[in-house]
Amino acid sequence: MKFLEFVIYLRKLEETSSRIELSEILYELLKNLSPDEAKAAVYLILGEILPSFYGLEFGISEKLIIEALSKSTKVKVSEVTSIYKKTGDLGETAKELIKREGKNLDLLGVYKELLDIAKSRGTLDKLMKFISLINALSPNEAKYVVRIVDGKLRLGVGDATIIEALALIAGSRSYKTLIERAYNLCSDIGLVAEKLLLEGIDSIKNFSIQVGYPVRMALAERVSSPEEIIKRLGECAIEVKYDGMRIQVHKNGSQVHIYSRNLENVTHMFPEVIDECLKTLRVESIIFEGEAITYNEDTGEFYPFQITIQRKRKYDIHKYVQEYPLKVFTFDVLYINGEDITQKPFIERRKILEKVLTNGLIIPSEMNIVKEARDIQKIFEKAISQGLEGIMAKRLDAPYVAGSRNYNWIKLKRSYKGSLADTIDVVIVGYFYGKGLRAKLGIGSLLVAIYNPNNDTFETISKVGSGFSEHEWTHLKDILDEIKLTHKHARVNSLIEPDVWVEPKYVITVTADEITRSPLHTAGRDMEDTGYALRFPRALGFIRSDKNAEDATTVDEIIKLYQIQQKRAIE
Repeated sequence: MKFLEFVIYLRKLEETSSRIELSEILYELLKNLSPDEAKAAVYLILGEILPSFYGLEFGISEKLIIEALSKSTKVKVSEVTSIYKKTGDLGETAKELIKREGKNLDLLGVYKELLDIAKSRGTLDKLMKFISLINALSPNEAKYVVRIVDGKLRLGVGDATIIEALALIAGSRSYKTLIERAYNLCSDIGLVAEKLLLEGIDSIKNFSIQVGYPVRMALAERVSSPEEIIKRLGECAIEVKYDGMRIQVHKNGSQVHIYSRNLENVTHMFPEVIDECLKTLRVESIIFEGEAITYNEDTGEFYPFQITIQRKRKYDIHKYVQEYPLKVFTFDVLYINGEDITQKPFIERRKILEKVLTNGLIIPSEMNIVKEARDIQKIFEKAISQGLEGIMAKRLDAPYVAGSRNYNWIKLKRSYKGSLADTIDVVIVGYFYGKGLRAKLGIGSLLVAIYNPNNDTFETISKVGSGFSEHEWTHLKDILDEIKLTHKHARVNSLIEPDVWVEPKYVITVTADEITRSPLHTAGRDMEDTGYALRFPRALGFIRSDKNAEDATTVDEIIKLYQIQQKRAIE
């Protein structure tokens, strides 16, 4: 396919606000592509060059894009900047500046050049290659290429929409579950698309995990009491819940890669974990999960998550390692010596894990097998007294279900004992300018939403106007203005119109007095047009960099929390 044809589909995607139409447009596109073209197309539609776990970015700033457009079109930088101020979009700026017809490049040709730019190390090398690519593009082609490089394509397409389109390619929407499972096992939707088009649906049915491709992590449901845990699981495993950073470790020979909960490659953050894996794990290949948490060597006290996450810094990691040592408490193993063991019962996987580990930096999490609610209560109270978050309960015979939230795993946290059963992770979908002092800051409150995985949408639940300092509000506005939209995102379901719409990207944690029913919000909206809302929400901390938008609290979770709240009100 020619890149210009591909651009026509991008424009169609950009112009629709219906998620169903998005999947149908994607179906029409993908059925006309070869397997390798489909792989490239899927990445580009998501605004990526490779999946995020590769950690590959273009590394080209707005300033460099403006310079590239200036050199390509022989227009002064000041004039390019002036046009950009008028359009507010570097893609539109490129379209306005470029007058040539272009060289009619292929989709794969453009993709390979973009990949080469991203892999180039020096700024000058990137710039020259980018200019060369722009010189070969027509105005409309340049518009979308510049948006991709600038990280501002924003077509409203998510992974779930692509999965639905791939199911249509396979012949039926009923294949969505199979395709989603394959994606959950590799976190690379481009790879899944390529494999489907190349080998058919049978290859997706037989899809298995591979070292080096992060598995989308299994998630836990929540309950409010030990009694409910026993009611749901019977005899079960109880582990303490650490307030650390969940990681997934992949070892293959002498290569070790570490991924975060949101599938970011965080290998550089844990040099001592790499050393420990190479020195003590007597296996050729393994994938295991654990909780990395920093601690005070003198007192043995664990530090909160905010300390551990500071390892995300790019420099002076070894100095930080000495100052804040950590332990990794492992709790599951998914793959060992070439064998995918996710279908084995949890208790068998746990025994395999314990045989592999030695008593060092990487150790098994504390675990007890219990039958009675009173035993769970004792473990819970002990965990709380140690300053930990709470406990996790696990079904003994459960397989590891990648990317799924179910009652195979159940969490009981300390915060569940409050008036509202838990803190809530929400996605920012827009903001309001505010009044008075806030008007001077340019931002007064946020419109936030929760995630509905059943239809891959973000449904509004509240406005948030407190919890941030004046400095944080200013910083937040700058961050949000980088992803602002001219219209509501296709995956956002809202009855409220904020002053500025933004891409559903950033997650914040909030607390609130209670969950109420509201006709103004769409979260869990029922046949009577009544949704759920938060009463007096306050932000806790700043943006959760460890979570993607789809990791936000779900509609089903909100409904469960509301039910817990109502039950307590009666009691």
